[in-house]
Amino acid sequence: MRLLNKKSVSIHIVTYNSEPYIEDCLQAVFRQSYPIDQIVVIDNASRDRTPEILEQYSERVHVVLNKVNTGFAPGHNQALRMTTSDYFLVLNPDVLLHPDYVRCLIERMEQRPDVGSATGKLLLKSSPDLLDSAGLVIHKSRRAFDRGMGQPEGEYANYAEVFGVSGAAALYSRKMAVDISVNGEFFDEQFFAYKEDVDVAWRAQIYGWSAIYVPEASALHERGWKIGSRQKQPLFVRRHSYINRYRMILKNDSIKYILRHSPSFVWHEILSAGYLILREPGLIKSWGALLRQLSYIKQQRRVIQKNRKKELQKIYSFFQ
Repeated sequence: MRLLNKKSVSIHIVTYNSEPYIEDCLQAVFRQSYPIDQIVVIDNASRDRTPEILEQYSERVHVVLNKVNTGFAPGHNQALRMTTSDYFLVLNPDVLLHPDYVRCLIERMEQRPDVGSATGKLLLKSSPDLLDSAGLVIHKSRRAFDRGMGQPEGEYANYAEVFGVSGAAALYSRKMAVDISVNGEFFDEQFFAYKEDVDVAWRAQIYGWSAIYVPEASALHERGWKIGSRQKQPLFVRRHSYINRYRMILKNDSIKYILRHSPSFVWHEILSAGYLILREPGLIKSWGALLRQLSYIKQQRRVIQKNRKKELQKIYSFFQ
């Protein structure tokens, strides 16, 4: 395929105790066949050797050492404000890109001006014959998942339009990012961690943008955060993971389609409530934070719904 030199690209990485991965991640970035204009790494107050490793690459990488852990969403917004490229790749430090990853995605995106985001075939590093993600899918229960996760990678050999793309290795157009930002934020900074990529995907759909899966682009994902049980994750992280789903619903959803999907939606709510009470009562306090943010969330919703450009039927055709 033709190499498209006319579009500029930056790569943004947010690290937090990423010592086992960051060096290999950067080496894969340096090997990209498409010219990369700028690499920005935001370190969120790592307590391991990540800052020392990053210092070794200071001539090729713009490194920012935050004094506190601001979270995934604020960290990536910070990187986004530091660049002006036509496209930017949001990249997890535990991802190893194939040398043609960026090139393949840009060539596909340049063919369709309505496409604002793209992902390649992300494979599990521990089992590279299995998929980690081929985009995002969302269910009528409003639960989102990585498309094809754990399935044989050969079953996802075809290009496809998808609901959205995983933030592990997502290429976004700046034009879309500017268009869908609310209150100056591309990623909603209330999210801190988890589901911020799903929220962006949903908002992008509302604003009329499309997302694509490009199987010719590939990468390996360590997915180290999955190691160990859920209970090993800090409580505040689990609270964000739980309550961010409701933030998405309040901002982006349609009452009409919640009612249409009520069998799936209500059944999940019943199961979720039971699990919350019996297994993780510590998550209940996250509702307090949500209620305190309710006025701001309503304001975000007004902005988002006012800018809807796609028919609801088209948006909700992705809900399985």
